[in-house]
Amino acid sequence: MNGKDSVEDVKMDKCTEKFVYMWGYLPGASPEKAPILSPVPVRVSDPVLAGDSWKDVCGGGCGFAMAISENGKLITWGSADDESQSYLTSGKHGETPEPFPLPTEASVVKAAAGWAHCVSVTEKGEVYAWGWKECVPSGKIISDFLIGRSLQKDAAVKPNSVVTEQGSPQGSNTSSGSDSQLDNKKVGEEIVKRRKMSSNKQETDIPSPGDELFTVSPSIITLGHGVKITSVAAGGRHSLALSGSMKYEDMEGEGQLGLGSRVKMVSSPHLIPCIEPSTSGKDKSSVITPQGSVGAATQASKVPGTYVKEIACGGRHSAVITDAGALLTFGWGLYGQCGQGSNSDQLKPTCVPSLMGTRVAKAAAGLWHTLCVTVDGQIFSFGGNQFGQLGTGSDQPEASPRLLDASCLENKHSSIVSCGARHSAVLTDDGQFFTWGWNKYGQLGLGDSVDRNIPSQVTIGGCTPRNVACGWWHTLVLADKPV
Repeated sequence: MNGKDSVEDVKMDKCTEKFVYMWGYLPGASPEKAPILSPVPVRVSDPVLAGDSWKDVCGGGCGFAMAISENGKLITWGSADDESQSYLTSGKHGETPEPFPLPTEASVVKAAAGWAHCVSVTEKGEVYAWGWKECVPSGKIISDFLIGRSLQKDAAVKPNSVVTEQGSPQGSNTSSGSDSQLDNKKVGEEIVKRRKMSSNKQETDIPSPGDELFTVSPSIITLGHGVKITSVAAGGRHSLALSGSMKYEDMEGEGQLGLGSRVKMVSSPHLIPCIEPSTSGKDKSSVITPQGSVGAATQASKVPGTYVKEIACGGRHSAVITDAGALLTFGWGLYGQCGQGSNSDQLKPTCVPSLMGTRVAKAAAGLWHTLCVTVDGQIFSFGGNQFGQLGTGSDQPEASPRLLDASCLENKHSSIVSCGARHSAVLTDDGQFFTWGWNKYGQLGLGDSVDRNIPSQVTIGGCTPRNVACGWWHTLVLADKPV
Protein backbone atom coordinates (compact mmCIF):
# COMPACT_ATOMS: atom_id res chain seq x y z
CA MET A 1 0.00 0.00 0.00
CA ASN A 2 1.43 3.40 -0.96
CA GLY A 3 1.01 6.67 0.91
CA LYS A 4 -1.68 7.96 -1.43
CA ASP A 5 -3.78 4.86 -0.84
CA SER A 6 -3.40 5.29 2.92
CA VAL A 7 -4.64 8.89 2.81
CA GLU A 8 -7.61 7.90 0.66
CA ASP A 9 -8.47 5.07 3.05
CA VAL A 10 -8.42 7.43 6.02
CA LYS A 11 -10.69 9.87 4.20
CA MET A 12 -13.06 7.04 3.34
CA ASP A 13 -13.19 5.87 6.96
CA LYS A 14 -14.06 9.38 8.14
CA CYS A 15 -16.84 9.71 5.56
CA THR A 16 -18.57 6.41 6.25
CA GLU A 17 -19.98 4.53 9.20
CA LYS A 18 -20.43 0.78 9.52
CA PHE A 19 -23.90 -0.64 10.04
CA VAL A 20 -25.25 -4.17 10.42
CA TYR A 21 -28.54 -5.05 8.74
CA MET A 22 -30.65 -8.11 9.51
CA TRP A 23 -33.68 -9.95 8.16
CA GLY A 24 -35.32 -13.37 8.44
CA TYR A 25 -36.27 -15.30 11.58
CA LEU A 26 -34.78 -13.73 14.71
CA PRO A 27 -37.66 -14.18 17.16
CA GLY A 28 -36.32 -12.00 19.94
CA ALA A 29 -35.59 -9.08 17.62
CA SER A 30 -39.13 -8.47 16.39
CA PRO A 31 -42.58 -8.05 17.98
CA GLU A 32 -44.45 -11.33 18.56
CA LYS A 33 -41.49 -13.25 17.07
CA ALA A 34 -42.56 -12.24 13.56
CA PRO A 35 -40.18 -12.82 10.63
CA ILE A 36 -38.36 -9.73 9.34
CA LEU A 37 -39.03 -9.63 5.59
CA SER A 38 -36.79 -6.71 4.57
CA PRO A 39 -33.39 -5.41 5.74
CA VAL A 40 -33.54 -3.39 8.95
CA PRO A 41 -30.58 -1.88 10.81
CA VAL A 42 -29.52 -3.55 14.04
CA ARG A 43 -30.11 -1.06 16.84
CA VAL A 44 -27.72 -1.01 19.76
CA SER A 45 -27.87 0.89 23.01
CA ASP A 46 -25.17 3.51 23.52
CA PRO A 47 -23.33 1.64 26.30
CA VAL A 48 -22.90 -1.50 24.18
CA LEU A 49 -20.79 -0.01 21.41
CA ALA A 50 -19.80 3.25 23.07
CA GLY A 51 -16.59 4.32 21.37
CA ASP A 52 -16.80 1.13 19.33
CA SER A 53 -18.30 0.09 15.99
CA TRP A 54 -19.08 -2.99 13.97
CA LYS A 55 -16.19 -5.00 12.53
CA ASP A 56 -17.73 -8.15 11.04
CA VAL A 57 -20.85 -10.31 10.85
CA CYS A 58 -20.83 -14.00 11.77
CA GLY A 59 -24.29 -15.23 10.84
CA GLY A 60 -25.59 -17.18 13.82
CA GLY A 61 -27.48 -20.32 14.66
CA CYS A 62 -31.13 -21.22 15.04
CA GLY A 63 -32.88 -17.98 15.87
CA PHE A 64 -29.96 -15.83 17.04
CA ALA A 65 -27.37 -13.61 15.39
CA MET A 66 -23.67 -12.96 16.00
CA ALA A 67 -21.29 -10.16 15.05
CA ILE A 68 -17.92 -8.78 16.16
CA SER A 69 -17.20 -5.21 17.20
CA GLU A 70 -14.05 -3.25 16.30
CA ASN A 71 -12.84 -3.71 19.88
CA GLY A 72 -13.10 -7.48 19.56
CA LYS A 73 -16.32 -8.07 21.49
CA LEU A 74 -18.61 -10.89 20.39
CA ILE A 75 -22.10 -9.37 20.07
CA THR A 76 -25.23 -11.57 20.10
CA TRP A 77 -28.94 -10.87 19.80
CA GLY A 78 -32.23 -12.17 18.42
CA SER A 79 -32.98 -15.13 20.67
CA ALA A 80 -36.42 -15.59 22.18
CA ASP A 81 -36.81 -15.36 25.94
CA ASP A 82 -37.62 -19.00 26.59
CA GLU A 83 -35.76 -22.20 27.46
CA SER A 84 -34.77 -23.01 23.90
CA GLN A 85 -31.36 -23.72 22.48
CA SER A 86 -30.99 -20.23 21.02
CA TYR A 87 -31.67 -18.75 24.45
CA LEU A 88 -28.88 -20.81 25.94
CA THR A 89 -26.27 -20.53 23.25
CA SER A 90 -26.64 -16.81 22.58
CA GLY A 91 -26.67 -15.67 26.20
CA LYS A 92 -30.25 -14.41 26.62
CA HIS A 93 -29.71 -11.45 24.30
CA GLY A 94 -32.95 -10.73 22.52
CA GLU A 95 -33.98 -7.42 21.01
CA THR A 96 -30.92 -5.51 22.23
CA PRO A 97 -27.50 -6.69 21.02
CA GLU A 98 -25.12 -7.23 23.91
CA PRO A 99 -21.56 -8.49 24.33
CA PHE A 100 -21.46 -12.23 24.90
CA PRO A 101 -19.39 -12.79 28.07
CA LEU A 102 -16.40 -14.98 27.29
CA PRO A 103 -13.94 -15.98 30.05
CA THR A 104 -11.12 -14.00 28.42
CA GLU A 105 -10.19 -10.38 27.82
CA ALA A 106 -8.59 -11.25 24.48
CA SER A 107 -10.28 -9.84 21.40
CA VAL A 108 -12.44 -12.14 19.30
CA VAL A 109 -11.31 -12.30 15.68
CA LYS A 110 -13.60 -15.02 14.28
CA ALA A 111 -16.80 -16.72 15.38
CA ALA A 112 -19.28 -19.20 13.92
CA ALA A 113 -22.49 -20.90 14.96
CA GLY A 114 -23.91 -24.25 13.95
CA TRP A 115 -27.34 -25.69 14.50
CA ALA A 116 -27.03 -25.58 18.30
CA HIS A 117 -23.45 -24.67 19.18
CA CYS A 118 -21.00 -21.78 18.85
CA VAL A 119 -17.25 -21.44 18.46
CA SER A 120 -15.01 -18.38 18.62
CA VAL A 121 -11.33 -17.61 18.11
CA THR A 122 -9.37 -14.95 19.97
CA GLU A 123 -6.39 -12.91 18.81
CA LYS A 124 -4.23 -15.30 20.84
CA GLY A 125 -5.36 -18.24 18.70
CA GLU A 126 -7.48 -19.73 21.50
CA VAL A 127 -10.75 -21.46 20.69
CA TYR A 128 -13.86 -21.43 22.88
CA ALA A 129 -16.95 -23.54 22.28
CA TRP A 130 -20.38 -23.75 23.90
CA GLY A 131 -23.89 -24.98 23.19
CA TRP A 132 -24.92 -28.56 22.61
CA LYS A 133 -22.48 -30.65 24.66
CA GLU A 134 -22.03 -33.21 21.89
CA CYS A 135 -20.52 -30.40 19.83
CA VAL A 136 -18.15 -29.13 22.50
CA PRO A 137 -14.78 -30.94 22.54
CA SER A 138 -13.28 -32.31 25.72
CA GLY A 139 -11.18 -29.62 27.29
CA LYS A 140 -10.84 -27.31 30.22
CA ILE A 141 -14.30 -26.21 31.34
CA ILE A 142 -14.51 -22.73 32.81
CA SER A 143 -16.90 -24.02 35.46
CA ASP A 144 -17.07 -20.88 37.54
CA PHE A 145 -18.02 -18.74 34.56
CA LEU A 146 -21.77 -18.57 34.10
CA ILE A 147 -24.14 -16.58 31.96
CA GLY A 148 -27.08 -14.95 33.72
CA ARG A 149 -28.68 -15.58 37.06
CA SER A 150 -31.13 -18.15 35.73
CA LEU A 151 -28.46 -20.24 34.03
CA GLN A 152 -26.39 -21.38 36.97
CA LYS A 153 -26.03 -24.88 35.57
CA ASP A 154 -26.33 -26.67 32.27
CA ALA A 155 -29.97 -27.02 31.32
CA ALA A 156 -31.67 -30.15 30.04
CA VAL A 157 -33.41 -29.71 26.71
CA LYS A 158 -37.05 -30.61 26.25
CA PRO A 159 -38.19 -31.99 22.89
CA ASN A 160 -40.66 -29.18 22.29
CA SER A 161 -38.15 -26.46 23.10
CA VAL A 162 -35.77 -27.10 20.21
CA VAL A 163 -35.89 -27.23 16.45
CA THR A 164 -35.35 -29.97 13.94
CA GLU A 165 -32.09 -30.07 12.05
CA GLN A 166 -33.98 -29.89 8.77
CA GLY A 167 -34.13 -26.13 9.08
CA SER A 168 -37.61 -25.14 10.32
CA PRO A 169 -38.17 -23.20 13.55
CA GLN A 170 -40.44 -24.66 16.20
CA GLY A 171 -44.05 -23.92 15.44
CA SER A 172 -43.50 -23.59 11.71
CA ASN A 173 -46.10 -25.14 9.43
CA THR A 174 -43.36 -26.49 7.23
CA SER A 175 -42.90 -30.16 8.09
CA SER A 176 -39.25 -31.06 8.14
CA GLY A 177 -40.18 -34.71 8.01
CA SER A 178 -42.22 -34.32 4.84
CA ASP A 179 -39.51 -32.15 3.30
CA SER A 180 -37.00 -34.90 3.97
CA GLN A 181 -39.24 -37.56 2.44
CA LEU A 182 -39.86 -35.44 -0.64
CA ASP A 183 -36.18 -34.76 -1.09
CA ASN A 184 -35.30 -38.41 -0.67
CA LYS A 185 -37.68 -39.47 -3.44
CA LYS A 186 -35.79 -37.26 -5.85
CA VAL A 187 -32.51 -38.95 -5.13
CA GLY A 188 -33.44 -42.60 -5.57
CA GLU A 189 -34.97 -45.45 -3.59
CA GLU A 190 -31.79 -47.35 -2.93
CA ILE A 191 -30.01 -44.38 -1.40
CA VAL A 192 -33.09 -43.48 0.60
CA LYS A 193 -33.20 -46.97 2.08
CA ARG A 194 -29.55 -46.68 2.99
CA ARG A 195 -30.28 -43.44 4.81
CA LYS A 196 -33.57 -44.49 6.46
CA MET A 197 -33.53 -43.52 10.11
CA SER A 198 -34.35 -46.14 12.70
CA SER A 199 -36.30 -43.84 15.02
CA ASN A 200 -37.98 -40.45 15.17
CA LYS A 201 -35.09 -39.13 17.22
CA GLN A 202 -32.63 -40.01 14.48
CA GLU A 203 -34.90 -38.68 11.76
CA THR A 204 -35.36 -35.25 13.29
CA ASP A 205 -32.33 -35.04 15.57
CA ILE A 206 -34.56 -33.81 18.40
CA PRO A 207 -33.06 -34.81 21.72
CA SER A 208 -35.22 -36.66 24.20
CA PRO A 209 -35.62 -35.43 27.79
CA GLY A 210 -32.37 -35.67 29.68
CA ASP A 211 -30.66 -37.30 26.71
CA GLU A 212 -28.54 -34.36 25.59
CA LEU A 213 -27.58 -31.21 27.44
CA PHE A 214 -26.45 -27.72 26.62
CA THR A 215 -23.44 -26.11 28.22
CA VAL A 216 -23.76 -22.38 28.70
CA SER A 217 -20.22 -21.91 29.97
CA PRO A 218 -17.75 -21.54 27.08
CA SER A 219 -15.04 -24.21 27.14
CA ILE A 220 -11.50 -23.46 26.07
CA ILE A 221 -10.42 -26.16 23.64
CA THR A 222 -7.09 -27.87 24.19
CA LEU A 223 -5.29 -28.28 20.86
CA GLY A 224 -1.73 -29.03 21.93
CA HIS A 225 1.28 -26.91 22.75
CA GLY A 226 1.96 -24.13 20.28
CA VAL A 227 -1.15 -24.71 18.18
CA LYS A 228 -2.89 -21.46 17.28
CA ILE A 229 -6.17 -21.26 15.44
CA THR A 230 -6.91 -18.54 12.90
CA SER A 231 -10.43 -19.41 11.78
CA VAL A 232 -13.36 -21.68 12.62
CA ALA A 233 -16.44 -23.03 10.87
CA ALA A 234 -19.52 -24.61 12.43
CA GLY A 235 -22.00 -26.97 10.80
CA GLY A 236 -25.10 -28.84 11.85
CA ARG A 237 -23.37 -30.84 14.56
CA HIS A 238 -19.67 -30.59 13.77
CA SER A 239 -16.99 -27.91 13.39
CA LEU A 240 -13.59 -27.33 11.84
CA ALA A 241 -10.72 -25.13 12.95
CA LEU A 242 -7.97 -23.86 10.67
CA SER A 243 -4.63 -25.00 12.11
CA GLY A 244 -6.04 -28.35 13.13
CA SER A 245 -9.51 -29.92 13.18
CA MET A 246 -11.81 -29.66 16.14
CA LYS A 247 -13.79 -32.47 17.75
CA TYR A 248 -16.71 -33.33 15.92
CA GLU A 249 -19.65 -35.41 16.31
CA ASP A 250 -20.65 -37.55 13.35
CA MET A 251 -24.00 -38.77 14.61
CA GLU A 252 -24.96 -40.65 11.46
CA GLY A 253 -21.42 -41.50 10.40
CA GLU A 254 -21.34 -39.78 7.02
CA GLY A 255 -17.69 -38.78 7.29
CA GLN A 256 -17.95 -35.03 7.79
CA LEU A 257 -15.00 -35.32 10.16
CA GLY A 258 -12.81 -36.33 7.24
CA LEU A 259 -11.04 -39.00 9.28
CA GLY A 260 -11.49 -41.76 6.71
CA SER A 261 -14.15 -43.77 8.55
CA ARG A 262 -17.77 -43.62 9.69
CA VAL A 263 -16.76 -42.75 13.23
CA LYS A 264 -19.72 -42.18 15.53
CA MET A 265 -18.15 -39.37 17.50
CA VAL A 266 -14.77 -38.00 18.45
CA SER A 267 -14.49 -36.15 21.74
CA SER A 268 -11.22 -34.31 21.18
CA PRO A 269 -9.63 -32.37 18.31
CA HIS A 270 -8.18 -34.47 15.49
CA LEU A 271 -5.93 -33.51 12.60
CA ILE A 272 -7.34 -34.14 9.13
CA PRO A 273 -4.89 -35.26 6.42
CA CYS A 274 -5.52 -33.20 3.29
CA ILE A 275 -2.36 -32.58 1.31
CA GLU A 276 0.69 -34.58 0.31
CA PRO A 277 3.19 -31.82 -0.47
CA SER A 278 5.99 -34.04 -1.70
CA THR A 279 7.16 -37.60 -2.12
CA SER A 280 10.39 -37.06 -0.25
CA GLY A 281 9.14 -39.11 2.68
CA LYS A 282 9.88 -36.42 5.24
CA ASP A 283 6.24 -35.58 5.78
CA LYS A 284 3.64 -37.98 4.49
CA SER A 285 0.74 -35.59 4.58
CA SER A 286 -0.29 -32.15 5.64
CA VAL A 287 -3.38 -31.32 7.59
CA ILE A 288 -5.81 -28.47 7.99
CA THR A 289 -3.24 -26.00 9.25
CA PRO A 290 -2.37 -22.46 8.18
CA GLN A 291 0.79 -21.36 6.41
CA GLY A 292 1.87 -24.82 5.31
CA SER A 293 2.61 -26.35 8.70
CA VAL A 294 2.60 -30.13 8.49
CA GLY A 295 1.54 -32.93 10.79
CA ALA A 296 2.03 -36.67 10.59
CA ALA A 297 -1.19 -38.47 9.74
CA THR A 298 -2.71 -41.05 7.47
CA GLN A 299 -1.50 -40.91 3.89
CA ALA A 300 -3.60 -38.45 1.88
CA SER A 301 -4.22 -38.24 -1.84
CA LYS A 302 -2.10 -35.85 -3.85
CA VAL A 303 -3.76 -32.45 -3.83
CA PRO A 304 -2.62 -29.20 -5.49
CA GLY A 305 -1.22 -26.82 -2.92
CA THR A 306 0.86 -26.82 0.25
CA TYR A 307 -1.65 -25.76 2.91
CA VAL A 308 -5.34 -25.24 3.55
CA LYS A 309 -6.48 -21.60 3.63
CA GLU A 310 -10.31 -21.77 3.80
CA ILE A 311 -12.80 -24.02 5.61
CA ALA A 312 -16.59 -24.39 5.54
CA CYS A 313 -19.12 -26.62 7.30
CA GLY A 314 -22.59 -27.60 6.11
CA GLY A 315 -25.28 -29.67 7.75
CA ARG A 316 -23.28 -32.91 7.63
CA HIS A 317 -20.58 -32.17 5.10
CA SER A 318 -17.46 -30.02 4.97
CA ALA A 319 -15.29 -28.23 2.41
CA VAL A 320 -11.73 -26.91 2.40
CA ILE A 321 -9.71 -24.88 -0.09
CA THR A 322 -5.95 -25.08 -0.54
CA ASP A 323 -3.60 -22.23 -1.34
CA ALA A 324 -3.52 -23.51 -4.92
CA GLY A 325 -7.29 -23.08 -5.20
CA ALA A 326 -8.20 -26.78 -5.02
CA LEU A 327 -11.61 -27.53 -3.49
CA LEU A 328 -11.89 -30.65 -1.33
CA THR A 329 -15.14 -31.94 0.18
CA PHE A 330 -16.07 -34.68 2.62
CA GLY A 331 -19.09 -35.93 4.54
CA TRP A 332 -22.70 -36.70 3.70
CA GLY A 333 -23.31 -36.91 -0.04
CA LEU A 334 -26.99 -37.89 -0.31
CA TYR A 335 -27.97 -34.78 -2.27
CA GLY A 336 -24.71 -34.37 -4.18
CA GLN A 337 -23.48 -31.70 -1.76
CA CYS A 338 -19.92 -33.01 -1.99
CA GLY A 339 -19.85 -32.29 -5.74
CA GLN A 340 -18.22 -35.59 -6.60
CA GLY A 341 -20.71 -36.48 -9.35
CA SER A 342 -22.52 -39.01 -7.17
CA ASN A 343 -24.62 -39.28 -4.02
CA SER A 344 -21.97 -41.23 -2.14
CA ASP A 345 -20.55 -40.13 1.19
CA GLN A 346 -16.94 -38.99 1.22
CA LEU A 347 -15.08 -40.28 4.28
CA LYS A 348 -11.96 -38.19 3.72
CA PRO A 349 -11.16 -34.91 1.94
CA THR A 350 -11.39 -35.50 -1.81
CA CYS A 351 -10.81 -33.05 -4.64
CA VAL A 352 -13.94 -32.06 -6.53
CA PRO A 353 -13.04 -33.57 -9.91
CA SER A 354 -14.87 -31.20 -12.26
CA LEU A 355 -13.16 -28.19 -10.66
CA MET A 356 -9.61 -29.51 -11.04
CA GLY A 357 -7.76 -26.81 -12.91
CA THR A 358 -10.15 -24.13 -11.63
CA ARG A 359 -8.85 -21.94 -8.81
CA VAL A 360 -11.46 -21.65 -6.08
CA ALA A 361 -11.24 -18.68 -3.71
CA LYS A 362 -14.19 -19.05 -1.32
CA ALA A 363 -16.69 -21.73 -0.33
CA ALA A 364 -19.85 -21.90 1.74
CA ALA A 365 -22.05 -24.80 2.77
CA GLY A 366 -25.71 -25.07 3.75
CA LEU A 367 -27.79 -27.87 5.16
CA TRP A 368 -27.73 -29.85 1.90
CA HIS A 369 -25.93 -27.63 -0.61
CA THR A 370 -22.56 -26.02 -1.36
CA LEU A 371 -21.43 -22.87 -3.15
CA CYS A 372 -17.98 -21.80 -4.25
CA VAL A 373 -16.61 -18.74 -6.00
CA THR A 374 -13.52 -18.83 -8.20
CA VAL A 375 -10.69 -16.31 -8.35
CA ASP A 376 -12.31 -15.11 -11.60
CA GLY A 377 -15.51 -14.29 -9.73
CA GLN A 378 -17.63 -17.13 -11.08
CA ILE A 379 -20.04 -19.04 -8.83
CA PHE A 380 -20.57 -22.80 -8.86
CA SER A 381 -23.31 -24.52 -6.88
CA PHE A 382 -24.15 -28.15 -6.16
CA GLY A 383 -26.20 -30.35 -3.85
CA GLY A 384 -29.83 -30.24 -2.75
CA ASN A 385 -32.08 -27.79 -4.55
CA GLN A 386 -35.51 -28.34 -3.03
CA PHE A 387 -36.15 -24.62 -2.55
CA GLY A 388 -34.04 -23.24 -5.37
CA GLN A 389 -31.01 -22.74 -3.12
CA LEU A 390 -28.63 -23.56 -5.99
CA GLY A 391 -29.92 -20.60 -8.03
CA THR A 392 -30.12 -22.62 -11.25
CA GLY A 393 -33.73 -21.77 -12.08
CA SER A 394 -35.06 -25.21 -11.15
CA ASP A 395 -35.53 -27.47 -8.13
CA GLN A 396 -33.35 -30.27 -9.46
CA PRO A 397 -30.30 -31.34 -7.40
CA GLU A 398 -26.81 -31.17 -8.86
CA ALA A 399 -24.22 -33.81 -7.96
CA SER A 400 -21.46 -31.90 -9.76
CA PRO A 401 -20.69 -28.18 -9.61
CA ARG A 402 -22.83 -26.17 -11.99
CA LEU A 403 -21.87 -22.70 -13.14
CA LEU A 404 -24.36 -20.11 -11.98
CA ASP A 405 -25.08 -18.18 -15.17
CA ALA A 406 -27.92 -15.96 -13.99
CA SER A 407 -28.35 -12.89 -16.20
CA CYS A 408 -28.24 -10.54 -13.21
CA LEU A 409 -24.70 -11.71 -12.46
CA GLU A 410 -23.46 -11.30 -16.04
CA ASN A 411 -20.22 -9.31 -16.23
CA LYS A 412 -20.05 -9.17 -12.44
CA HIS A 413 -17.20 -10.43 -10.30
CA SER A 414 -18.56 -12.32 -7.29
CA SER A 415 -16.37 -12.14 -4.21
CA ILE A 416 -18.20 -13.48 -1.14
CA VAL A 417 -20.71 -16.33 -0.82
CA SER A 418 -22.68 -17.53 2.18
CA CYS A 419 -25.24 -20.24 2.84
CA GLY A 420 -28.07 -20.56 5.32
CA ALA A 421 -29.90 -23.81 5.91
CA ARG A 422 -31.67 -23.58 2.56
CA HIS A 423 -30.88 -20.16 1.16
CA SER A 424 -27.84 -18.55 -0.45
CA ALA A 425 -26.28 -15.12 -0.82
CA VAL A 426 -23.51 -13.53 -2.85
CA LEU A 427 -21.76 -10.17 -2.75
CA THR A 428 -20.08 -8.77 -5.86
CA ASP A 429 -17.02 -6.56 -6.11
CA ASP A 430 -19.13 -3.56 -7.11
CA GLY A 431 -21.10 -3.78 -3.87
CA GLN A 432 -24.23 -5.44 -5.22
CA PHE A 433 -25.94 -8.13 -3.18
CA PHE A 434 -28.08 -11.08 -4.31
CA THR A 435 -30.02 -13.85 -2.52
CA TRP A 436 -32.03 -16.92 -3.54
CA GLY A 437 -33.55 -20.11 -2.16
CA TRP A 438 -35.89 -20.75 0.76
CA ASN A 439 -37.76 -17.64 1.88
CA LYS A 440 -40.48 -18.79 4.26
CA TYR A 441 -39.16 -16.49 7.00
CA GLY A 442 -38.06 -13.60 4.80
CA GLN A 443 -34.42 -14.69 4.89
CA LEU A 444 -33.91 -13.42 1.33
CA GLY A 445 -34.67 -9.83 2.36
CA LEU A 446 -36.96 -9.20 -0.60
CA GLY A 447 -40.01 -8.00 1.34
CA ASP A 448 -42.01 -11.20 0.97
CA SER A 449 -41.92 -14.91 1.83
CA VAL A 450 -41.78 -16.29 -1.72
CA ASP A 451 -38.97 -18.73 -2.59
CA ARG A 452 -36.63 -17.81 -5.45
CA ASN A 453 -34.69 -20.24 -7.66
CA ILE A 454 -32.57 -17.56 -9.33
CA PRO A 455 -30.52 -14.77 -7.72
CA SER A 456 -32.51 -11.62 -6.88
CA GLN A 457 -30.93 -8.32 -5.93
CA VAL A 458 -31.40 -6.97 -2.41
CA THR A 459 -31.19 -3.22 -2.04
CA ILE A 460 -30.13 -1.61 1.23
CA GLY A 461 -30.85 2.08 0.76
CA GLY A 462 -27.84 4.35 0.84
CA CYS A 463 -25.44 1.57 1.90
CA THR A 464 -22.63 -0.37 0.29
CA PRO A 465 -22.53 -4.00 1.50
CA ARG A 466 -19.07 -5.18 2.61
CA ASN A 467 -19.73 -8.65 3.97
CA VAL A 468 -22.60 -11.11 4.28
CA ALA A 469 -23.18 -13.97 6.70
CA CYS A 470 -26.22 -16.24 6.54
CA GLY A 471 -27.58 -17.79 9.70
CA TRP A 472 -29.77 -20.87 9.77
CA TRP A 473 -32.96 -18.88 8.94
CA HIS A 474 -31.73 -15.30 8.71
CA THR A 475 -29.16 -13.09 6.96
CA LEU A 476 -26.79 -10.39 8.20
CA VAL A 477 -24.95 -7.79 6.12
CA LEU A 478 -22.14 -5.47 7.18
CA ALA A 479 -22.43 -2.24 5.20
CA ASP A 480 -20.83 1.17 4.86
CA LYS A 481 -23.11 4.18 4.96
CA PRO A 482 -22.06 7.77 4.25
CA VAL A 483 -22.04 9.91 7.39
